[in-house]
Amino acid sequence: MRRSIIALSILCLIFIINYLVFITTRSTVSTLQGYDEIKDLNQENSYIANIDPSSDFNWDIIDINDTSEIYNYLNANLKYALFTEGFMVSLPNTYDMEVSFSYLNKEYYELNKNFRISDGKELYFDYSFNENSEIPVWVGNGLSETYPLGSTIEIVDPVINESVTLKVQGVLEPNISHSNLYSLSSKQYYNFTVLVPVNKDFIDKSDIGFQLQGLLDIILIQTSRSKVNDFGELLYNNLGAKFNFYTQEENFKYFNDIFFSSIKTMLVITIILLFILFCISVWSSLSSVRLMIKDFTINIFVGLRYSKLRKIIYGCYGIFFLMDLVVLLAITVYSRNSSWLRKDASFCTFGILSLIEMDWISLLTVMLIDIFLGVVLVEIIMWKIKKVPISLGVMQ
Repeated sequence: MRRSIIALSILCLIFIINYLVFITTRSTVSTLQGYDEIKDLNQENSYIANIDPSSDFNWDIIDINDTSEIYNYLNANLKYALFTEGFMVSLPNTYDMEVSFSYLNKEYYELNKNFRISDGKELYFDYSFNENSEIPVWVGNGLSETYPLGSTIEIVDPVINESVTLKVQGVLEPNISHSNLYSLSSKQYYNFTVLVPVNKDFIDKSDIGFQLQGLLDIILIQTSRSKVNDFGELLYNNLGAKFNFYTQEENFKYFNDIFFSSIKTMLVITIILLFILFCISVWSSLSSVRLMIKDFTINIFVGLRYSKLRKIIYGCYGIFFLMDLVVLLAITVYSRNSSWLRKDASFCTFGILSLIEMDWISLLTVMLIDIFLGVVLVEIIMWKIKKVPISLGVMQ
């Protein structure tokens, strides 16, 4: 009974350590990808809007005239990059997923080169609204079977509430994602997204929901702090909300403080668990040897070599590490595939078992660390066992 409890404790400790290593590695990889994407927004004299958390923002009292005045001011006085997402639409597709519409203006398109296409042509923004006009769009990889390159989509656009014709200009690479500006490790995937270019005419026709959401993370480009402050006053006067404007470098510093604090916490917990694992493993092995010292000594005399004993212990801990790695793989696969089961298009990914690059890197890291820990652990156990005097067994 005691041996079963000890074995189960070791299994649980190894799993928790593996899970912490996996989470830390995946968060780090995701953060590095976020840095690589957002670095293009880290421009000199560029400021990103962020509504002040303490601001009492009442959407219900704002009308379209308030937001239209703001965009008129922007067009006349400032250069700005606009990107907004999350407008869900029921659009028939092979996977029966609800489709997200995301919108970006030309300035954002030129800044952020993360939206890469596997096939097609560049977007253009100088289209006009008339009866026969077509709006060029890029579609996510998951939509390309239903809407291949060159096809058209007839739909009522969710932000201008008019029937429009969309022309598929390109297909995004699989698993293209977009990171949160303030949490670089957080991202959503664009496999079931329609990426729509917007111009001044489109914004003028859009509803208040789109115009408000577009202001929440708007990026003011190549401007001065004084002009930013003037724009902030306009926002406050028209919307009754205070907006803060930070450079992306300031956003990086804010995120780094939180991210590295979390990483340090997980590392401290992992080290403590490793110490406990080593103590339990060495103690349990020595206890078993001391309890069975007579049988152990007899086996040594009849030909059991320490090298063979080492192989037995390696095999035992190898099974422990393998079992936990398989469980971790199963949990990761379930986590990725649960998005498909829930039809949550923002987190659905394509790949072997639906796993993506960061998942495989994290699992490989766990496996390598397990091999290292296994070797160190077994060698420490063998070193301690060899220090047990065989004379105790001879006397028994």
